[in-house]
Amino acid sequence: MPSVKAPKILLVCHNHPHIKPGGAEGYALNLYEAIRDAGEFEPVFLGRTGPSPMPPIVFRPPHPYSPITSVNDDPNQYLIYTDLNGFDFFFHRSPNKETITKDYRDFLLAHEPDVVHFQHNYLLGYDWLRVTRNTLPDAPIIYMLHEYLPICFHDGQMIRTHDKSLCQEQTPRRCHECFPWKSPQAFKMRERWMKSHLALVDIFIAPSEYVRDRYVDWGIPAEKIQVETYAMPPFAHTENTEDRPKRNRFAFFGQFTPYKGTDVLLKAMGILGEDFDGHLWIHGANLETQAPHFQEEFQDLLEKTSKTVTFAGPYDHATELHQLMGATDWVIIPSIWWETGPLVALEAFQNGRPVICSNIGGMSEKVTDGVSGLHFNVGDPDDLALALKRAAETPGLWSKLHAGIPPVYDIRDHAAVVADIYRRALAAGGQRAKATGTVTDPKEILSA
Repeated sequence: MPSVKAPKILLVCHNHPHIKPGGAEGYALNLYEAIRDAGEFEPVFLGRTGPSPMPPIVFRPPHPYSPITSVNDDPNQYLIYTDLNGFDFFFHRSPNKETITKDYRDFLLAHEPDVVHFQHNYLLGYDWLRVTRNTLPDAPIIYMLHEYLPICFHDGQMIRTHDKSLCQEQTPRRCHECFPWKSPQAFKMRERWMKSHLALVDIFIAPSEYVRDRYVDWGIPAEKIQVETYAMPPFAHTENTEDRPKRNRFAFFGQFTPYKGTDVLLKAMGILGEDFDGHLWIHGANLETQAPHFQEEFQDLLEKTSKTVTFAGPYDHATELHQLMGATDWVIIPSIWWETGPLVALEAFQNGRPVICSNIGGMSEKVTDGVSGLHFNVGDPDDLALALKRAAETPGLWSKLHAGIPPVYDIRDHAAVVADIYRRALAAGGQRAKATGTVTDPKEILSA
């Protein structure tokens, strides 16, 4: 008898982590590999590449003049090239429709995925959802809510532009206050554009309760959103738990953007001064892509704290992360935005490192204050300085918090839950979303 063909799942992402590493990109590839290894479904990974706001990447595609090409030796991983020339970052759409109406559409018709799972539409555009629905009217569309870009024009960070205060509500008037050159009417049109395309999604997956709540407040029906936290691939290692008299080594891991709070961290180190009995290592990349004023302030803060801070720069996530985390005691997450559920916290826990983080959003959900780490008031270098001093000088605190680190959610278990969403969506059958924007009742999918 002929073998039964495994249902095919297409995962669409705004980048490929082999080309541009990042949290969402890495999660998407980890999920792809876990689904592939489980064997029930055949996953296909499609990542965007091409000119972008990022620095040039040293990468030579096998077929540089093809809009869609392979990325490595895996026959189910692809890159699609898009040109950001003229890209409309307000509505997040490209004036060059050929890429999606021809190249992407042809890819869909060639592979005929049974489910399309969008990881991100950044640098792609939200009209990719419409083309997907028009091309594959019966295929369920699943959408991962990695950030708040549909809600917030400020890079999806939900931070006010004029004073960096946190924002929890989107209205045309409030958005106009952040971007005075855009009228309230324009923001209303942007909201309608985003919602009209997201209406084509069958089920959203939110990595935290906070993310779900924000999207429900914005207008996505609560019954369409399933909370399923991030997970990590397991790895065998010997945890570095040497008995040291002092636990005063701190480290930051991540991207250098204004939202990641490295300036807050460096200011805290400056407050502690040269006599502070502790040292900070900063690991990360993409400083050169930031605005000149941010780079200048960052360098100035580094010079002022050179006695107690080492700028280590980029690192290879696959081969160096475990060693680097093993060489520190505390991992710092000083982000000034909500964070949907920072993967670096899970990486720290995998390596047995308590986390010191801002007291908001996905960070505060992942790290329990006084149990697996310490919280400090978001954006407050004085309060962070107190937390760092407490961590370095309190006998027994590190051991107590190390003992409170929770097990890290296994990507294989996470993939099983996601696979169940696929299974239920496929079982619901028939009444899939059409080009009009009607959708199968998500309750039928999640409870099937």
